Amino acid sequence: MSEAGVDRCYAVALQLACDSVHPDRDAASARARMIRSVERVDRAISGARRWIGPDLRLVVLPEYFLTGFPWGESIAEWRDKAALDPEGPEYGALARIAECHGVYLSGNVYETDVHFPGLYFQCSFVLDPAGRRVLGYRRLISMFAPTPHDVWDAYLDRYGLEGVFPVADTSIGRLAAIASEEILYPEIARCLAIRGAEVFLHSTSEIAAETQTPKQIARRARAVENLAYVVSANGAALSGTDIPVDSSNGYSEILDYTGNLIVRAGSGETMVANASLDLAGLRAYRRRPGMGNLLSRQALDLFAESFARADLRRANGLLEGDRVVVPDRDYFRARQADVLQRMAERGVLR
Repeated sequence: MSEAGVDRCYAVALQLACDSVHPDRDAASARARMIRSVERVDRAISGARRWIGPDLRLVVLPEYFLTGFPWGESIAEWRDKAALDPEGPEYGALARIAECHGVYLSGNVYETDVHFPGLYFQCSFVLDPAGRRVLGYRRLISMFAPTPHDVWDAYLDRYGLEGVFPVADTSIGRLAAIASEEILYPEIARCLAIRGAEVFLHSTSEIAAETQTPKQIARRARAVENLAYVVSANGAALSGTDIPVDSSNGYSEILDYTGNLIVRAGSGETMVANASLDLAGLRAYRRRPGMGNLLSRQALDLFAESFARADLRRANGLLEGDRVVVPDRDYFRARQADVLQRMAERGVLR
């Protein structure tokens, strides 16, 4: 590891309510609301660390915990109102929290990129205990938001493939982020695991139910397949939209590298989903020969040609030469219709 490492530490999936900026009519009001939410995060981490103990080293926050999601806003409106500047005051305030409490702080926000003007990306970040940003992962699969795949060639030229699938080598292990519903796609987790990821940080906002939801099933599968911890933080109440506020409330959880559920929270704002991560045990298990070592048994080259030839979803939909196109909502509908048509042409659909 790049820093003096620990064999064991505590992590918490901090389940917090989200005060959406959707009702704000201007950027100034939205930014003020975000700063108030940052202050709530600070108080919650202070209390959690006091309760859990000084060996709490990793805090994972829910998906878009500062803003909620767009609820009818255009790309331009949401960018101006809700997307963070990577060098802006909101990230600065979060960095001070990480430094003050001596934790690795992970969460998920919308952010801008000067290299792709007019767009925003959904980003899962990690700030280290010195307040430095050590990981920024941009969500690759989204229904109604721009992704790196929409500007793929330009994005690769700027950041390279390692920038698409970043893994942070830290004193508490190799950390990687998976955003929300992307837990349903095994390829993303595997691309991170083959780069050494040991702990998946999963910021999510999802339906909470006692039944096994698709994401609950997927989290267990991703842990088993990749011999990795999954720290998954769901939101509590979500205010500011017409959706009933408790629709995505609860069931943050931590799973170990064999897929066992260690702890799961109930509903409401809570730090119940906290557990000790045994990093030495994970590494020993990964080095142990046997049928259970799935990560070592997978022959990835078996599948490379099939994936490369499939060519279902087209890249670069928001690039016209060197120019970035700012889409409207119809673009995303048309993109999915195009994929379905190509699936039918290739015999994937009957």
